[in-house]
Amino acid sequence: MGTMEQIGEDIKARRKVLSITQRTLAELAEVGINTLTRIEKGEGNPSLAVLEKIADTLGMELKLVVKQK
Repeated sequence: MGTMEQIGEDIKARRKVLSITQRTLAELAEVGINTLTRIEKGEGNPSLAVLEKIADTLGMELKLVVKQK
């Protein structure tokens, strides 16, 4: 599983624990519903600012993953 897929699953799981719909989360985090849907599916390449807005809204800590080659 890729990093974006894991982030998407974590966001979706937290949203469901809080019983928040995608539409409500998108509005509270001030991001587009389509953007949120893609993030939860592990698609796209959202900016750090967007992920931070969502994490803050859900009360989650945003952790950066750095891969070394």
